[in-house]
Amino acid sequence: METPRKAPRGTRKRDVPLTEDGIYSMALQLIDADGVEALTMRKLATALDANPMSLYHHVPNKDAVLRGVTERVGSRFRTPEREDAPWQDRLRQLALDFRQLTLRHPELMGYSFGRADFIQPDDPFWQGLTGTLAAAKLPASEIPRVAATLCAVFTGLLANELTGALQRWTTLPPTPARPDGEDAPAPSKDVIDTMYSCALDAAIAGVESHPARAREEE
Repeated sequence: METPRKAPRGTRKRDVPLTEDGIYSMALQLIDADGVEALTMRKLATALDANPMSLYHHVPNKDAVLRGVTERVGSRFRTPEREDAPWQDRLRQLALDFRQLTLRHPELMGYSFGRADFIQPDDPFWQGLTGTLAAAKLPASEIPRVAATLCAVFTGLLANELTGALQRWTTLPPTPARPDGEDAPAPSKDVIDTMYSCALDAAIAGVESHPARAREEE
């Protein structure tokens, strides 16, 4: 029986179209599976069943692919609209949803946290954060500064969770262990969830006690 001839690369029907969105979608799949460092234009082309040179008609290089993937993941961030809820609840939900997004795409988000341009003014997360701070009655001039501080707190905490540093620090004894001491077991997910919740409590308390907000309410 004659074996069917395989169509030349680039002529078969693709599961993912060779467009910018298709390229970014496949790149995200590869990043989720193997990490940012393992992604190459050749691997991406192979996954798309395309000639590597054809990718350059849509994206100039790997850095552009990573920027595109990060922007698209960020643009799809959504927190339910709760304008009637207290701003404290809105801030907490925003931060929890951001953590869920991070844990869905840990490799990409871990890479993104190290980039100064990770958060842009039109990102849904930034828009939701600044809108929540406005609802907290912070003066408009203070909102960018406070929002930036909260972004640093959230991303720093999440970056350390992704690397495992947070989990390790949780097991450190209050005093140096004896030479024959054993390492403490890794904390459960519930412990890390509680730590993140405590950090949110502290962030909310910080906004509540912000001097400019206090003056605004007088």
